[in-house]
Amino acid sequence: MTLAIVLAADPAAGHLTEPGRPAGEPLTERLAAQWRRAGADDVRIAADLTELADLVAAATGPVLVSGADLVAHTAVLKHLATSPVGPTVALVLTDPPAPGQATVREERGQVVEVDAADASGVFGGALRVGPADLPALADAARRAAGAAPDAPDARLTDPASAPGVGAADGGPRNAVDRLVADLAARGTLIFAQRVRLLVAHRVGDEAQRAAAEAAVAAVDEDRAELKLSVKERDDFFTTFFVSTWSPYVTKAAARIGIGPTGVTMVSVAFAVAAAVLFGVGGRPALVAGAVLLYLGFVLDCVDGQLARYTRHFSAWGGWLDTMADRFKEYVVYAGLGFGATHAGFRYGWALALAAMTLQTVRHMTDTWYGALHDEAARRPKVVSADAGGIGGKLNAASTRVQADTGSVSYWLKRTVVFPIGERWALIAIAAALFGPLVALVAVLVWGTLAFAYTGGLRTLRARWMRVPVMATVDAGLHRDDGVLARTLPTTRRPLLLAVLGALGSAGTLVWALLAVHGGGDLPVFVPVLALVLLLGAAQASRAPHEGSLDWLVPAALRAAEYLFAIAVGVAGRAPAWLIFGYVLVLTLHHYDLTARLEKRQSAPPLHAATLGWPGRSLLLAIGLIAGYASIALATLGAYLLVVFVASVVLAWVVLPARARGGVRSPG
Repeated sequence: MTLAIVLAADPAAGHLTEPGRPAGEPLTERLAAQWRRAGADDVRIAADLTELADLVAAATGPVLVSGADLVAHTAVLKHLATSPVGPTVALVLTDPPAPGQATVREERGQVVEVDAADASGVFGGALRVGPADLPALADAARRAAGAAPDAPDARLTDPASAPGVGAADGGPRNAVDRLVADLAARGTLIFAQRVRLLVAHRVGDEAQRAAAEAAVAAVDEDRAELKLSVKERDDFFTTFFVSTWSPYVTKAAARIGIGPTGVTMVSVAFAVAAAVLFGVGGRPALVAGAVLLYLGFVLDCVDGQLARYTRHFSAWGGWLDTMADRFKEYVVYAGLGFGATHAGFRYGWALALAAMTLQTVRHMTDTWYGALHDEAARRPKVVSADAGGIGGKLNAASTRVQADTGSVSYWLKRTVVFPIGERWALIAIAAALFGPLVALVAVLVWGTLAFAYTGGLRTLRARWMRVPVMATVDAGLHRDDGVLARTLPTTRRPLLLAVLGALGSAGTLVWALLAVHGGGDLPVFVPVLALVLLLGAAQASRAPHEGSLDWLVPAALRAAEYLFAIAVGVAGRAPAWLIFGYVLVLTLHHYDLTARLEKRQSAPPLHAATLGWPGRSLLLAIGLIAGYASIALATLGAYLLVVFVASVVLAWVVLPARARGGVRSPG
């Protein structure tokens, strides 16, 4: 249940009037009605901060708070109420700040400082506070209520402790501004909700109110919302070859009542059909597959645009979108691998495996570097240190390029990293013109170069940031260690051990390839030695992950496990498609973990049953030594797939149904 509170204690509440109403009547009723239209289940008008604190203390769901000086489209309030970026979100405007209004500095979509000297916006007078942060909000309201209106909390307005407009100039704090300043001072994670295309202004007199309402009336709200469904910053191919016409598909889908999940499923069907056509081969099939792949990617963009346009966000939808994207891409790799093999190239499946492994390891570094950067954004003093070093210079250069939207350097930077739009475009064009083999080789070459480029730059910047991101999360969970790792003695230096494990697996794979190519068998001591190195990496499970580069540990462990599984399959002469299928199941399991990390969710219900990467590697090694590598891969892969499906059903159907007291499919 979402509670909205309009605070009538702000100075504006006493003198702004609604047209046609008696003079002196405040605008609180108008905002209350807008919050109801924005989706709030319960709307209250609080006379002061004490009453607000009491309402917040009794709330059990998200709380929406606004002052009485905000004039905005209802869609602005709805976007704030339904924002998927985080539990606590503040409205941020680009208006010049008035006395008493809090300015904010944003980084990576987070409000990292209030009343900063280098502010990037002004607090918009409205925020959504997640359930976990409600005690802090109630306490902040009680603290602010203890300060007289003309003499607010000195800790929040002292120029020495909180520089910036509205504090340093001695102007009195508006009530809601005091709340957001207090929350930020407590270290609450606050995300920024920027207003784009729509209108929102904080007003202080009748002239400002009239101007703001005229600006609101001048904008077609629905048309603006459709434009807002497209990401503000996207990659080159998506921006110029998809988003130019995908909003029309989004509008049509909304009119006929297709939800984001339905669009995602159609996108999956298109990708699977493209994969089948790539496998069939022949110019007509390859061209048709390329067209379907492109249309599937368009629909992949439409599902997100539709969610933003209709404001139908859900944890299930976000998780499904992440998982579907990876499944679609890897099924296409499988189709290309089969097609290349069918066309006479012996190592078609090997190239598909290499592409899938490379892309998964890249995604793991993307996820963890993003978490690192978010953590660094919340520690601005750490980031600002040693600004003259190479990491600081790279950070400053990257910031300048990202700010120069539309420039050649901006588009080059966004393209060279080989995002999903460029990957799918390259696959479609290369497959249609040259065939599956060239498409796979092109993906591997560009992907490797992009990995080297991003990995090198991120490593330098991470060393400069000096933020131990792995120390802020459940390292054992996201390492995917399992029971076996927790029983081993603990050693330190997790990154070094993970890299050694990956190198051991890579060496085993090379040896297996040479042995099989020469008609021989892999010596038993080779997989045993690789397993020893893997178990050595597992010993760092409970060690502190405090190094500036320990964000690379999950990616290194993924590489170690995948390469070892491929080596077992090669040495045991397992069918290539079986090896691919086993690694595909592993990637789904690991993407499930990273999707939950990004959505701040708990571990999958049956995570313990997946045995952890050390346990899985041990079972495969035993199967290889016993001469049953294919059976081990097939059995363990089928088991993991069953556990994955059961975990999905439990997480998204059974447990939510029990919480609701009924049974209903996720939507």
